Amino acid sequence: MSDAMLSVLGEGFSKLEKLSLIWCNNVTSMGLASLAQKCSLLKSLDLQGCYVGDPGLAAVGQCCKQLEDLNLRFCEGLTDAGVVELALGCGKSLNTLGVAACAKITDISLEAVGLHCKSLETMSLDSEYVSDKGMLAVAKGCPLLKVLKIQCVNVTDEALAVVGTCCLSLEFLALFSLQKFTDKGLCAIGSGCKKLKNLTLSDCYFLSDKGLEAIATGCKELTHLEVNGCHNIGTLGLESIGKYCQQLTELELLFCQKIGNKALLEVGRGCNKLQALHLVDCSSIGDEGICGIARGCRTLKKLHIRRCYEIGNKGISAIGEYCNSLTDLSLRFCDRVGDEALVAVGQGCSLHHLNVSGCHQIGDAGIIAIARGCPQLHSLDISVLQNLGDMAMAELGEGCPLLKEILLSHCRQITDVGIGHLVRNCSLLESCHMVYCPGITAAGVATVVSSCTNIKKVLVEKWKVSERTKRRSGSVITYLCMEL
Repeated sequence: MSDAMLSVLGEGFSKLEKLSLIWCNNVTSMGLASLAQKCSLLKSLDLQGCYVGDPGLAAVGQCCKQLEDLNLRFCEGLTDAGVVELALGCGKSLNTLGVAACAKITDISLEAVGLHCKSLETMSLDSEYVSDKGMLAVAKGCPLLKVLKIQCVNVTDEALAVVGTCCLSLEFLALFSLQKFTDKGLCAIGSGCKKLKNLTLSDCYFLSDKGLEAIATGCKELTHLEVNGCHNIGTLGLESIGKYCQQLTELELLFCQKIGNKALLEVGRGCNKLQALHLVDCSSIGDEGICGIARGCRTLKKLHIRRCYEIGNKGISAIGEYCNSLTDLSLRFCDRVGDEALVAVGQGCSLHHLNVSGCHQIGDAGIIAIARGCPQLHSLDISVLQNLGDMAMAELGEGCPLLKEILLSHCRQITDVGIGHLVRNCSLLESCHMVYCPGITAAGVATVVSSCTNIKKVLVEKWKVSERTKRRSGSVITYLCMEL
C-alpha cells in the first residue's frame, strides 16, 4: 500500500467509514492527508505500525470530524504535535484511543486528550514516557471513561487514585507492569469504581491481599478477574473475591504461588455463576480446591489448567461428576491426571475441546472414554502421550465424527493403522499435527490427505511425505524441520 494507492482509495470510496492500515510501512503523511480530505465520514482508523507523521494526523483531525476510534500503536513517527492537532480537530467525537511504543508521545498529548476528548470511553496506553501528569489529565478530563488499559512504568498510585475518584463509569481496568503501583491505588479503585466488571492485574509486584480485598468489597459487579504474576497476592485476597463477588463468571490465576485451596473453596461457595477458570503454575492449588469449584460452580463451561502438579484424578473426576455443562477442558502437563479422571469426564460432560498434552498417565482407556462420551468433540490435543495407541484412534474415529483438529505429535505408539481408523469416519478433519511419531510413515500421511477432503494443514517431517503426496496435496503440508 503506497500513498498513491491510498489516494485512489479515497477517490473511489468517499463514504468510507472504517479503514485499517496495519503495518502499511509505505504510507506517509502525504497519503494519509489525501485520504482524510476525501473521506470526511471516516469513523474508525487503525494506523498500527504505520510510519506516518504529524501532518497526516493533523489532517485527519481537520477533515474527519466524525472520527470515533483511532489506533496509534507503534506509530513511531508521531510526536505530541500531531496528537494535539488531532485532539483539537476531532476530539469531540473521539470515543476510543490506543497508543503504544510511541517514544515522542508524552504527557503533553494526554493533556490535550483530557482537555478536548470529553466523550472518550476507551483508552489503551503503553508508554515509558507518560507519567502521572498525563494520566491525571485524562482521568479528570474524561469522566465517561469505561475501559482503561495501562502499561506505564512511571504511573503511580497518585494517578490511579484520581481514576477512582473521577472515572465512576469505569467497567474494564487492566494494569500491566506498574512498578510504582501499590494497594493504595487499588483501594481507591475499589472505593470509587462501583461499576467495575473486568479487572486484570499483571506483574504488579507491590499489590497484596489488602488491595484485592478492597476490590472485592467495593466492586461487587465484578464478572472477570485475572491475576498474573502478582506474587504478593495470596489466599486471603482471593477468598474475599469469593465472599463478595457473586457475579463472577471468569477467573484467571497465572503464576500465583501463594494462592491455595481455601481460596477456590470460597470461590466455589460464593460464585456459583462461574463459567471459566484458568490456572497456570499455581503450585499451592490441588484437588481440594478443584473439588470445591466442581461442587459449587456447576455451570462451569471452560476449565484450563497448566502445570499445576498438585491437581490429579480426584479433582478432575469431581469436575466430571458435577460440571455437566463443561465443553472446553485443557489439562496441559498435569502429571497426576490419568485415565480415571477422563473416564469421569467422558461420563459426565459432552466436550467440544480437549487438551491433555503432556499428561503422561493418560492412555487408551481415558481417550476411549472421551470418544464414547463426547460425540461433539471438535478439537483434541493428545501430544506427548507415550502410552496412547491405535485402539484409542479407532474409538475416536467411531465416536467423534465432528472432529476438525487433532494434535498427536510425540505419540510413539500410534501407527499408520490407527491413523487409518481415525480418518475413516472423521471426514471433517481440517488440521492434523503428527511430528515425531515413529509409527506413522509416508503411507499414514498419504492416508490423511487422501481421506480428508476438508484438510487444510498437516504438520509432519519432510521425509515422510512422498512425491505423490506432494503433488496431490503440497499446499496443505507444513514441515516442522526442513532437514529431517
